[in-house]
Amino acid sequence: MKKFVKMSLVAALAVTGTVASAQPLAEAIKNVDVSGTVAYRYNDYEETTGGQDDSASSNNYKIAVNLKSKVNDDVTANTRFIIGAAGGDAVSLNNHDEGDANPSVTLSEVNFTYTGIANTAITVGKQGLATPFTLHRDAMGNEQVGTGILALTNVGPVTLAGAYFNQTNLDTDVNEMSNDLGLAGDENVIVAGAILNIAGITADVWYADLQDTFDAYTIGLAASYDISDVNLAPYARYTSLDLDNSSADNKLWKIGMRAQMGIFGAHLGYGQTDDEGGVTSLDYSAATGYDEHWRVTLSGQTDADVIYADVNAQVTDTVNLSLNYSDLDNDSTNTDETEIYGQVKYDMSKNFYTFVRIGQYEVDQTGDDIDSTIGRVHVQYSF
Repeated sequence: MKKFVKMSLVAALAVTGTVASAQPLAEAIKNVDVSGTVAYRYNDYEETTGGQDDSASSNNYKIAVNLKSKVNDDVTANTRFIIGAAGGDAVSLNNHDEGDANPSVTLSEVNFTYTGIANTAITVGKQGLATPFTLHRDAMGNEQVGTGILALTNVGPVTLAGAYFNQTNLDTDVNEMSNDLGLAGDENVIVAGAILNIAGITADVWYADLQDTFDAYTIGLAASYDISDVNLAPYARYTSLDLDNSSADNKLWKIGMRAQMGIFGAHLGYGQTDDEGGVTSLDYSAATGYDEHWRVTLSGQTDADVIYADVNAQVTDTVNLSLNYSDLDNDSTNTDETEIYGQVKYDMSKNFYTFVRIGQYEVDQTGDDIDSTIGRVHVQYSF
């Protein structure tokens, strides 16, 4: 939910820049739209590895504030501030073995969007990498951004996208998948895509090239339709990524179905990666990866397959109960991961919710097995 707010003189000048000096301050403030999220998360893991017990707990915080200011009829100025950690991730404070600390404030996005051409939006500047291969915004996790230009245009039911970035934060991104590629942050990124929306079906195809690192393409399909009293939402995606410094051809495909009937919902999904590699994204939770539940993810796994299954019930207007199960087999490492957890979600209002999870996570591997009891509390406010 977005709303207009009154701002201090300093904040208004920072957002509106030269526009504020060209018109009355009261008018400049009226053109500032503020939105964002405030999130807190507590994790508690009790883990036994090879007969040795260990525990870890952490408090995680992240605040993101988006400021949008109308410069004129054709141009909008956009900024995003994050109070958290490096890479746009939540800052983890008050760990069981650390003292209290304060998060830092970063300016993660600053750009201008031009809409003077019919059915077209062109954004120039420091912005989120909004592609299927990346995760550009997240209320709690890391965010991948870059400096460049993004253009979107609608032609009937088709949306065409093209982007070029000459700098990114992938060198400082806290995501291990991004760091493992050894990126310097100055690699050029080229992205092109097409999205078709027709008759309740969405199909998309994208291509991405990261200089001296990889080129990749992905094809996705999603739909939503009603059969009697049941809503069915199938999905499928295939992604291929070729590393420039390796002969390995990374592939990941996934297929699944979501169903909703009255207060009851269910989901069943299956995914598989190639025996040469499963790195098909720059973030575990990107669309080209597969990361449906909690600690079990197919993203980045080689020669692996996963099953995700969950059921839920909307027992009241504000309370949802769910049971979630994940099972992953990795043939390259002879590892089996399983996870089962229950969740209670409470939507106090449209802009404020919290959930509590508790479950079991196990890893059957050569050497020392892992048996964990896992718990999480999450609170999030959107404005």
